Amino acid sequence: MATALVTGATAGIGAAYARLLAKEGFDLVLVARDLPRLNQVGKNLSKTYKVKVETLKADLTKPAQLSKVERRLASSGKPIEVLINNAGFGIKQSFTDSDVKREQELLDVLVTAPMRLSHAVLPQMIARNSGVIVNVSSVASWIAGGTYSAAKSYLTVFSESLHTELSKTNIKISALCPGFTKTEFHERGKMRMTGLPNFMWTTADQVVKKSWRYAKAGKVICVPGWQYLILSTISRTAPRPIVRKIGMNVRRKQR
Repeated sequence: MATALVTGATAGIGAAYARLLAKEGFDLVLVARDLPRLNQVGKNLSKTYKVKVETLKADLTKPAQLSKVERRLASSGKPIEVLINNAGFGIKQSFTDSDVKREQELLDVLVTAPMRLSHAVLPQMIARNSGVIVNVSSVASWIAGGTYSAAKSYLTVFSESLHTELSKTNIKISALCPGFTKTEFHERGKMRMTGLPNFMWTTADQVVKKSWRYAKAGKVICVPGWQYLILSTISRTAPRPIVRKIGMNVRRKQR
């Protein structure tokens, strides 16, 4: 039975991806910082879907703990067929008001970790000519919305680059670029979201279902939701001064 590894697996998109993959029969390696919650999620998935679940406590801002996940991905004992790089968070403050330590942690989790984890798992995927990597990016990767947007832009372009590099193999690389999704993300970041109309929200299960379909089909970019297909098209084609203005307006409203 194939095995999938999911980072940030205890809530939101990560938890939804873990459920979907378990339902499809994958054994799981779940990665998160909160071990009691991680173990509970793993126990529930194992019981419900009759799959084997490993839990791996790791704070991806800590090099030694990130290395622990890299070693699991590189292990030939039970190779990883699917990697979901999902862990992430946002910073409410503007860059000029934010704490530089927190900014560094954002880069560690959103940029360094997906790059290193992908680099760790790819040699075995290439050797057997199979595997899937999904990088959870954002529609924010096409606007100018602070360092979060900049980090997500890296993830989107990184995914496109890997997809192109591996186009002659059976390895699938996909960037999931959701819009506003009902998860703990905004609550954890203490962001104000009360002004957002209901039709702009998607659910984690909807987002993940489309993402997995796109990834298996070899499609490099997945934007769930008609509203975000429209907005992402505008943000990719509109003049950059307009895109920059929209991005900063979104950021101000979240504060």
